Amino acid sequence: MDLSKNELKILKFWEKSKIFEKSLKRNLPRRTNRQADKGKKKFVFFEGPPTANARPGMHHIEARVFKDVIPRYKTMRGFFVDRKAGWDTHGLPVEIQVEKELGFKTKDDIEKYGVGKFNKKCRQTVWRYKDEWERLTERIAFWVDMANPYITYENYYIESVWYLLKKIWGKGLLYKGFKVVPHCPRCVTGLSSHEVSQGYKKVKENSVYLNFRITKGNNKAKEGDFILAWTTTPWTLPGNVALAVGKNIVYVRIKYQGKNYILAKDRLGIIGTGYKIEEEFKGKDLVGLEYQPLFEIEAVRKSGKKVHFVVPADFASAKEGTGVVHTAVMYGEDDYALGERMDLPKVHTVDEKGYFAKDLAPYNLFGKYVKDAKTEKEIIDYLQNSGFLFKEEEYEHDYPFCWRCGTPLLYYAKDSWFIAMSKLRKKLVANNNKINWEPKHTKKGRFGEFVKEAKDWALSRERYWGTPLPVWQCQKCGEYKCIGSAKELGAKIKDLHRPYVDRIKLGCSCGGKMIREKSVIDVWFDSGAMPFAQWGYPYLKNSRNNFKDHYPADYISEAVDQTRGWFYTLLSIATLMEYIGEIKDGACYKNVICLGHVLDKKGKKMSKSKNNVVDPWEMCDKFGADTLRWYFYTINQAGEPKKFDVKDVADKNRRVLGTLFNSFVFWQTYKDKDFRAKKTKPKNVLDKWIISRLNLINGLVVENLEKYDVVLAARLIEEFIDDFSNWYIRRSRDKFQKPESKKQKDAASQIFYRVLFELSKIMAPFTPFISEDIYQSLKTGKDPESVHLCEYPESEICLVDSALEDKMKKVRGIVAEALAQRAKNGIKVRQPLAKLAITDKALAGDKELAGLIRDEVNIKEVVYGKSVKLDTKITAELKSEGMLRDLVRYIQDMRKDGGLKPGRLIYLRYQTESSLKNLIQSHEAEIRKDISAKKIEIGPRKREVFLVEREVNFGSEKVWLGIKK
Repeated sequence: MDLSKNELKILKFWEKSKIFEKSLKRNLPRRTNRQADKGKKKFVFFEGPPTANARPGMHHIEARVFKDVIPRYKTMRGFFVDRKAGWDTHGLPVEIQVEKELGFKTKDDIEKYGVGKFNKKCRQTVWRYKDEWERLTERIAFWVDMANPYITYENYYIESVWYLLKKIWGKGLLYKGFKVVPHCPRCVTGLSSHEVSQGYKKVKENSVYLNFRITKGNNKAKEGDFILAWTTTPWTLPGNVALAVGKNIVYVRIKYQGKNYILAKDRLGIIGTGYKIEEEFKGKDLVGLEYQPLFEIEAVRKSGKKVHFVVPADFASAKEGTGVVHTAVMYGEDDYALGERMDLPKVHTVDEKGYFAKDLAPYNLFGKYVKDAKTEKEIIDYLQNSGFLFKEEEYEHDYPFCWRCGTPLLYYAKDSWFIAMSKLRKKLVANNNKINWEPKHTKKGRFGEFVKEAKDWALSRERYWGTPLPVWQCQKCGEYKCIGSAKELGAKIKDLHRPYVDRIKLGCSCGGKMIREKSVIDVWFDSGAMPFAQWGYPYLKNSRNNFKDHYPADYISEAVDQTRGWFYTLLSIATLMEYIGEIKDGACYKNVICLGHVLDKKGKKMSKSKNNVVDPWEMCDKFGADTLRWYFYTINQAGEPKKFDVKDVADKNRRVLGTLFNSFVFWQTYKDKDFRAKKTKPKNVLDKWIISRLNLINGLVVENLEKYDVVLAARLIEEFIDDFSNWYIRRSRDKFQKPESKKQKDAASQIFYRVLFELSKIMAPFTPFISEDIYQSLKTGKDPESVHLCEYPESEICLVDSALEDKMKKVRGIVAEALAQRAKNGIKVRQPLAKLAITDKALAGDKELAGLIRDEVNIKEVVYGKSVKLDTKITAELKSEGMLRDLVRYIQDMRKDGGLKPGRLIYLRYQTESSLKNLIQSHEAEIRKDISAKKIEIGPRKREVFLVEREVNFGSEKVWLGIKK
């Protein structure tokens, strides 16, 4: 079985016959509405755009096969499923790759090189692995229109994004603000909350407990007492301007090692033992206390504002640290809000590249990178030597890193452009409630919680390769203007990117000149805008109709990280457009399958540095793309992480697709040359049962695919393949290999054919290759050219016999128990036994079902009894029969070793001096029929050449066997 080789043949057939194109054309509506003529309907699929500047990995295979299965199924159900490919071409991933290739370390290097030249290289880089993406997409049979993709760097796409932003601007939702944002010092740009959520790592860092000496006390805390505070970010301590307490938290003053310390009562555990509580009081009693600063910062001192005193804050908590929060206004969201409320000085002690400012020169910190371990040690050594350090300990926590370059982020106060998503929280929640999520818990859990707490979207990026922010500012009066199209620029421009768009100046009503804000926008806005921008909405011809005809999506699928990526930005932009009246419904997708990540077999993330990356091409070559597809559909639930193990893939290849393929080969081997398919009614119990199972599974697969439960649907098929091969075919072998009549064989052949033919169509969306392979061998001249041009099978409920299926389940249970008793007693299955007692009287009296038990367990009689009990006594007659069966099996193995096809007549010679001689001679006719022999004779080997010869032991007795054609 070489599935991979067969798949390559199928690919050539699809390409030559244009099967994908025909599958689209057969359901193409004449009108552009959802309910098209002749009952044909549209099903909308959105393709989340990948970036082609890196090779596709195993996680991309997972996403793409889940994307493919539902559109294939819906196409076979008569829907027109237009599958437009897309490419995400902007953003930091591309910039960083180009920087590495050019040897650049900073943004200054880019500026010196030239923004135009740099962006030109970015444009080229995004297509580096486009061919490989397209080849792998084709190889795994993900049918998507790659000839007419949407591309996010094209002018039509950028103009569409500008149109949306201008609409948002018109409702006052796009604004510039000075806020603390997650900031990457290496890329020198802020990030949005949904970007940050993708880059958290668990880290161990030094946390410090600090002595803040009171310089102005009150009746609760005296001058010279120490307030204990705690931080996990020592680099922010030079920026300290206040200490925050909870007004209603209970604090204590303790005597410890000769000094007085103040901290929350619930946090006394950090002290250990040896302290004495001298007084308790509420946090409000500490408000207004002044303390000695850890660092003397000139800019803070010159600010003219009150500084270094205790302030009340709702965010102060007694659950960690000391219950007293160190506050650096410029380096935390809560800190900044507190600074605004308390009018604290806003002074940066760190520049945007993450280096300490000149004010830290007296402490030998100027120009040093704040997240460097050496820098942190210098800070802690200074605190220790100055008497400010109470204690230091290692602290494990989740810390955000840049999702692309891997640099630790800093929460940093800066100017940025925001979209006011916080105003739309209720609308976002309402739209999410309309969506069917798989797995279900994602709706209210990971995604729902994030949506419910939606923060204002930090949109602008101080970078180069991206959609330019379409905002101009007057240099005379400061007025801002947002433009929504290239036409509004008043000048012809071939490329809307930087630096070309930066050169365009606009006139202001005051007479001044307006220049563009130098920022580009968050790349996630590009991808989230694809429902509109893929059509060039609203400027390109027919774009409004195209958008209307392809909105909302019926189905999307990506991995779980996209809950705070593409899934979120899609919903956010659509909700914005609903809010401003551009569209009526902001629920831009109806159904989503959210996938677990693909990890290595030990549960670790795959990466080149860990040498644990699995090459998808190697897997396709070794096992076939269908095997990979089936692995992802069935290994575990869609939303769970996949610990990718080649052994599991091999198991799916052997146990499922191998079993199906071998069943197909069995059919091809034993069917009559003059076989003609016709629909017949099943007559014997096995045929009735397998047809019942087929129709039951067919109905359940449809039911689960309609609910987007791909995993359960596929697992049901997997169960059926096992039933079909390991029960139906095994119990029907004699009807093909040793039929009682041509009529019996034809009846069995019709049922076998019917199951394979229908199964090829049921499986087609899941395993497009093997389904096509089987279909091509079974179809007649009346059938469609390809299985993918067929209608999806409808279950014939009238043929489902639940009572029979229950009985057959009991039969198989009895067989399993009886075989277990054989194994326990060391009696091989080929050894016939007298009888088996079973507890079901009706079953024991059913001729056909009892016959199945009798044949499978190899007994003479099934009787009713109080328990399932096998008669293990072996008589001389039974022993002889067992030896005959062993003999036949040995000869059949010799036939296989000799490469003889079933039915090919052979000549058998044997030689033995044991009692086997009489046994063989007395059953010669029976043996001849079983092994397809034209002649059997006893005699010495002589000098003639045999095709296969073998000496076999039967206990103490031996027999020499030789066969030839």
